[in-house]
Amino acid sequence: MGLRELTIKSEYRSFIDDVVKDFYIPLLSEAVLYQRAVGFFCSSALSMISRGIDGLIKNGGKIQIVASPRLTEEDYIEIQKGYELRKVIENSLSRELKDPENEEDRKNLSLIAQLVSQGILDIKIAFLTTNNEVSMYHEKMGIITDANGDSVAFSGSMNESENAFRGNYESFDAFRSWTSDAERVFQKEMAFKAIWEDYEPGIEIYEFPEVVKQRLYEYNPTLADKLNIKTTKSKKDKSTVDEKLPIHLPDDFRIRSYQSQALEKWRENGFRGIYDMATGTGKTLTALASIEYLYRSNNNRLAIIIVCPYQHLVEQWCEDIVRFGIRPIIGFSASQQKKWKKHLEQAVRSFNLGVLDYFCFVTTNASFVTKSVQQQIQLLANDTVLVVDEAHNMGAQTYRRYLPSRIPFRLALSATIDRHNDEEGTEALKSYFGEKCIEYSLRDAIDNRMLTRYYYHPVLTYLEEDELEDYLSITHQLAKTIKKRNGKVVFSEYAKQLLIKRARIVSGARGKLSELEKQIQLYKEDNHLLIYCGATTIKEGDVEDLSFGTRQIDIVTNLLGNKMQMRVGRFTSQETAQERAQIKKEFAKGDMLQALVAIKCLDEGVNIPSIKTAFILASSTNPKEYIQRRGRVLRKFPGKEYAIIFDFITLPFSADTIGSHSSDVVSSSKGLVKRELIRMLDFAEISENPSETYNLIYELKHGFGIMEKDLKEEEEQSSVV
Repeated sequence: MGLRELTIKSEYRSFIDDVVKDFYIPLLSEAVLYQRAVGFFCSSALSMISRGIDGLIKNGGKIQIVASPRLTEEDYIEIQKGYELRKVIENSLSRELKDPENEEDRKNLSLIAQLVSQGILDIKIAFLTTNNEVSMYHEKMGIITDANGDSVAFSGSMNESENAFRGNYESFDAFRSWTSDAERVFQKEMAFKAIWEDYEPGIEIYEFPEVVKQRLYEYNPTLADKLNIKTTKSKKDKSTVDEKLPIHLPDDFRIRSYQSQALEKWRENGFRGIYDMATGTGKTLTALASIEYLYRSNNNRLAIIIVCPYQHLVEQWCEDIVRFGIRPIIGFSASQQKKWKKHLEQAVRSFNLGVLDYFCFVTTNASFVTKSVQQQIQLLANDTVLVVDEAHNMGAQTYRRYLPSRIPFRLALSATIDRHNDEEGTEALKSYFGEKCIEYSLRDAIDNRMLTRYYYHPVLTYLEEDELEDYLSITHQLAKTIKKRNGKVVFSEYAKQLLIKRARIVSGARGKLSELEKQIQLYKEDNHLLIYCGATTIKEGDVEDLSFGTRQIDIVTNLLGNKMQMRVGRFTSQETAQERAQIKKEFAKGDMLQALVAIKCLDEGVNIPSIKTAFILASSTNPKEYIQRRGRVLRKFPGKEYAIIFDFITLPFSADTIGSHSSDVVSSSKGLVKRELIRMLDFAEISENPSETYNLIYELKHGFGIMEKDLKEEEEQSSVV
């Protein structure tokens, strides 16, 4: 059962409806997450929150509450006089914790105290800051979410208090995510997230003060006794106390053996190293568990710098970071934390002075190398860890020179740490971060059921005459530009541009479009489909009457959405973070959106585990790229027993027609065939149906006259013209 099975009205009024019985209790019984902005913080509000949450607790759910302090005129006078705002708020919150009026209130508040101590209930305090003046945040809204991902959002005049439910005439409107209200629900979810994570303009968020928690715990005698015992322990023994440290492992997190082994190796190496882990095997959580361990090992003191290649990766990191009790400073050009530079500067200064024991700064590669960020990073030395996600990107010459030499603790994360055609960059990364602490492959992940098994189907396509002509022309130009150094191919910048240009011809081969239409027919009524396009254009305009130079992704979207009448959406860097979040949500449900058409945005970091069937048009000879793409498809998801991958193989021409081409054309084309064969072998060897591909590979090797040693030489050289 879930929220969809409940009868939910669009409006509730306190004099007409029994809001507790008709709304709160049935909805919260199905919930795994309850998010609420309740207006003022007070004892009666907390008492009312406890009603109807038995089901949520049994479901292993969480509660997030945002409330405003009830400031008196005297409080405002103290603030104007320059009294510390945090202290004024603490006093205000303490005043509002009044003795329970009856036994029911006593039990309710005792339960609340227990939930707070267990981390099930998290309370944050909000207030408005306008023109350097403090005022109260008084929004009233809530979101209830079940295990299926369905949500009900509600907003209106009602506070969560006895007067609101019983005495005052209050009302609120309710919106359901599985109806035409979906956009309203999404807006409420995003609004709450912005407030909760402290990036809503004009609203300041404080963590719930410890002193007020201690006051709240007094409502639970058993808990109070336990805490009294704890407080007798010396400061030196605080690591042995059950009470959570500021940075702590989530209650629902259980470290796996391979993650523990990686952490231990990292510790042995002086907290330096590389986690080489396949996509989908928990690199982020392993890194955060490592940070938590280092924090405890370093006497509960640590400055944390986390660098990601893209903004959407920063957002995903922050979702996991907060689970570990960390409130990050989020720094990049489009950050919702508008004053992040100032916050970073303050954090660095306070940390160096010993006022702060820890802080966490999460940023992008592009922001990390800016002058303002580098100035702050250079002020850090001891007690600092640098974590770089998708670290192969940081090996580029433009980035790696900014890696700070003074930071002692270092961790690189990547499924493919070796940079394609850049041995110098690869060695620079290994020199800076240290040796690999773990190498956890896709095969390991599948064998250990961390990733789902898959079936692999190569689909043969061929370059058309003009495409082959362009491919050979670029190949001949490349032959004149490349050089060898110590037996290895070295590419100039001009040669690298030619390689990109040639790769786009292969990726955008027109023959892939007709094959896609043919292959996807069997899946026309299915959902959870991914079509992965190349970042390229189609040379000719003879496909569906589209104009010259139309992007492949636009043609595919038109083919599926218009011609085949499928429910399709695009997932690219052009969509906003909010749009991508909504697309992912709709795609996971499968009822509103069948297929995603994507390009490079999915290569690194984006988690869409519901993908079951993938059609990969973007042929790539770069292991970093095709390993990442495969990993996206293999993530675990409820009801997903296996995945299916259609890989569109581009050949210069059919092996049957090899006799009609000159020896020069055949010789210049073999490189493409060999590179495609290498990818086919890599995909096939850990698939559920390798024989299908092996038989095809045998036919192609025989048809094009390719020997096994030719493939080995190709792999060793990384790229052969």
